[in-house]
Amino acid sequence: MLMVVLVKAFVNGRIYVSFKPLKTVDAILVASGRIVYAGSSEMAIKIARELGGEVVDLEGRVVLPGFIDSHLHLEELGMYLETLDLRGVGSIAELKERVRSYAEIAKTSWILGHGWDQELFEENRWPMRWDIDEVVDDRPVMLSRVCLHAAVLNTEAMELAGLLDSELPGVMRDENGEVTGVVKEEAFELAREKFKETLTLEDYEHFVKMAVDYAASLGITAVGTVSVEEKTLKAISNLEERGELKIRVFAYIDPGKREVKGNGMFGNLDVLDSLKKLGIRRGFGRGKLRINGIKVLADGSLGARTAWLSEPYSDAPTQGYANISRELLEKIVRGAHEAGLQMAVHGIGDATIDMILDVYSSLDDPGKLRHRIEHASILRPDQIERMARLGVVGAVQPHFVVTDWWAVRRVGKERAGWVYPFRSMLDAGIVLGFGTDSPIEPTNPWETVYAAVTRGKYEGAEPYEYTKNEALSLEEALHAYTYGSAYILGAEDELGTLEEGKFADFVVVDKDPFGMDERKLREVKVLETYVGGEKV
Repeated sequence: MLMVVLVKAFVNGRIYVSFKPLKTVDAILVASGRIVYAGSSEMAIKIARELGGEVVDLEGRVVLPGFIDSHLHLEELGMYLETLDLRGVGSIAELKERVRSYAEIAKTSWILGHGWDQELFEENRWPMRWDIDEVVDDRPVMLSRVCLHAAVLNTEAMELAGLLDSELPGVMRDENGEVTGVVKEEAFELAREKFKETLTLEDYEHFVKMAVDYAASLGITAVGTVSVEEKTLKAISNLEERGELKIRVFAYIDPGKREVKGNGMFGNLDVLDSLKKLGIRRGFGRGKLRINGIKVLADGSLGARTAWLSEPYSDAPTQGYANISRELLEKIVRGAHEAGLQMAVHGIGDATIDMILDVYSSLDDPGKLRHRIEHASILRPDQIERMARLGVVGAVQPHFVVTDWWAVRRVGKERAGWVYPFRSMLDAGIVLGFGTDSPIEPTNPWETVYAAVTRGKYEGAEPYEYTKNEALSLEEALHAYTYGSAYILGAEDELGTLEEGKFADFVVVDKDPFGMDERKLREVKVLETYVGGEKV
């Protein structure tokens, strides 16, 4: 049987092969989805014509390696693309009006919204269930905070989730002991699980496909999707089998079922046990789908004050708390490490990061599998040095720097310099991969690049004044979003640059980001996205 090799030459462009070092060519030649030549247009055209291939004239346009989002939530992104957008809402009154208008047209059994931040509200308070009851009281309503670690539910949703009489610490009460409808961490997870029980596998396939198509439209050619549960993995696998998975997906699996406990800890680790028994290791999969490892949520968020700090918050008498015990985290990490699975552990507060690093340091050669810390929001200098020494990598979200404009309130001026210290991490030799945690932050990579380079300078964000020295150059930001993300996914031999032998995953953009005013970086538009040399 004769195998046909498809050859395609992309010529007459300004093609960035890599960002560190900064290297450009004017043509690439693609065969069977991989780059086989990167150099001159003359040579690429000659080879393509000799092999009967196709020649694509880029007409001087700019080509970059495809963006790799190292940390997002595909099914959640798909859900929130079809829910009420509450980002930027400036008051509870405005939130209520948006919910009222949306409920009039929504045909879903639950009313979902996402993105509000009480720090922006004129009323200077959290929304409560009674606020939402005033506009919708006949259907369950769940409106998640921008961090996805807290939400407000109306009374109907609280009743359905069994939270009206719950003693879980994540169920917030007012000064009279009344349940307010605000739920955090484990209580929020229970509410979300109740909602997800109403969804079918077909619903999950729809959500994932929506998210994948949206990501591809923004120039994202690969993602690390985290906290993946059974239905989501089945949905991704089904899409891959049908040829509908447009981008490459690296999955980090939830380790197992949670039992309802007062401390909100994990229960049975059935999924991790199954992966170990089956011998599934990092990189297992086919086509565009790979199983990479295990994701654990070790604390909460700064916005909800549930991230665990080593000293109390500056604006509240609490230190936050861990979502998992040291003993259970060590059991999961050790089990995954021995099975050849990579760990991705969410760590926002510095006390949580101490616990994560303690556990990683107990392993034999922790750098072998490139175990990750997700977010690494509050990071002390001694922790940076320790991460580098252990070979631990960082999956970070630069847009948090802009979104968390109130961060200095949370940690105070003395600790403000520890907020998202990307420059210090790179200087110490820690490999960083960029992501968005979408739907928490905008999926558009150029918003993230802009944030990494400017750190809220032009938005007047207070953290900038304390961390301006942590800003990255454009080369460093784009390197972290391409090669850096590929490295922390264990895929740098195939992705992250447009060098010969790697997959032809690239984007065509409308302007060259180099030489631009940094304030205009977020205006760069993706014109075309290619995965394996095919336009998706």
